[in-house]
Amino acid sequence: MTLDSLQLLFFKNYDDAALRLSPGLNCFIGDNGSGKTNLLDAIHYLSLTKSAITSSDVLCIKQGADFFVVKGNFSSDLGSGHETIQVSLRQGQKKTLTHNKQPYERMADHIGKYPAVLISPYDTDLIRQGSEDRRKYFDSLMAQLDHEFLELLISYNALLRQRNAVLKQGERPSHGFDRDYLLALDEQLAPIGQLLTVLREAFLAEYVPIFQRHYQQLADGREVVTLTYKSQLLGADFAQLLRSNERRDFALQRSTTGSHRDDFVFLMDEMPVKSHASQGQQKSFAIALKLAQFEMLASKQRHKPLLLLDDIFDRLDDKRIARLLELVANETFGQVFLTDTNLERTDQALARVSIPILRFRVQDGTVAPV
Repeated sequence: MTLDSLQLLFFKNYDDAALRLSPGLNCFIGDNGSGKTNLLDAIHYLSLTKSAITSSDVLCIKQGADFFVVKGNFSSDLGSGHETIQVSLRQGQKKTLTHNKQPYERMADHIGKYPAVLISPYDTDLIRQGSEDRRKYFDSLMAQLDHEFLELLISYNALLRQRNAVLKQGERPSHGFDRDYLLALDEQLAPIGQLLTVLREAFLAEYVPIFQRHYQQLADGREVVTLTYKSQLLGADFAQLLRSNERRDFALQRSTTGSHRDDFVFLMDEMPVKSHASQGQQKSFAIALKLAQFEMLASKQRHKPLLLLDDIFDRLDDKRIARLLELVANETFGQVFLTDTNLERTDQALARVSIPILRFRVQDGTVAPV
């Protein structure tokens, strides 16, 4: 699968842009703040229907405009022909997503069809930030791999929102509290939460060996890295947990137990990576997470994901860059999109890469082939 062309209209700092792309390597060269990363984010939208940078779609509308459009034309090496994906948003309206001009009934139906993996300077935030970031990362990956998991996650989150709304009403009948409704929600929530736990645990058992192999190739170190899954539901009865914590949940006005509290713990020599790994080790750890993501998506899907490399030359040392570019040169990846501030440096780094390369100059919201 390749992205043949990309069109933007009032997306972030772009008024209007149209690019014909290489099926191999595409390099976006420009100063910081020129809009290079925004091009990668537009591709991320086509894959996952959302920004990799901001949680608010409205912030992706160019200042002074009232809508944005991102459009991509894909072709497949499996003979399925050309396909057009378009995502758009108008101020005050719902985001729309179309496939060959036909709107999806649900955006969730799109997830996993056009996979993409982003390696960025901010990947180490997965190590340094809280459990929510790690949970969202792995949930997003699993959603692209397993549509059943995505459906369960959507149902779980919807039920959780309803349960929390009941808890916020208070426990007294005068506040409109309906205990039967709460028990009915718990009855639906419990089996879904238990199944999410089973699926997350099974996923990690497959993912960890792939991740460990990539880390060792990147770091050449003797340290042993791993991930462990932390959940209140492991070996526990979720329905019982909901009942036993009901009074506490009312006091705090939120659900204190469940799959939404899970975490993925990053370890190096059985110690937390966040506090015991060097900056270089953390970078290798984060890149290995993404390379394992790429490998799993490529093996489960019928095509390789798009690979988005954002500012790797500025933020990574020569050893880690060399390893990534070695994989590019060996055609481990399919179509690659790369950003950098220095064209000469990019050309030197890619001297041994034989796949087709297109270079684009990005400047103040404009982009053109070099």
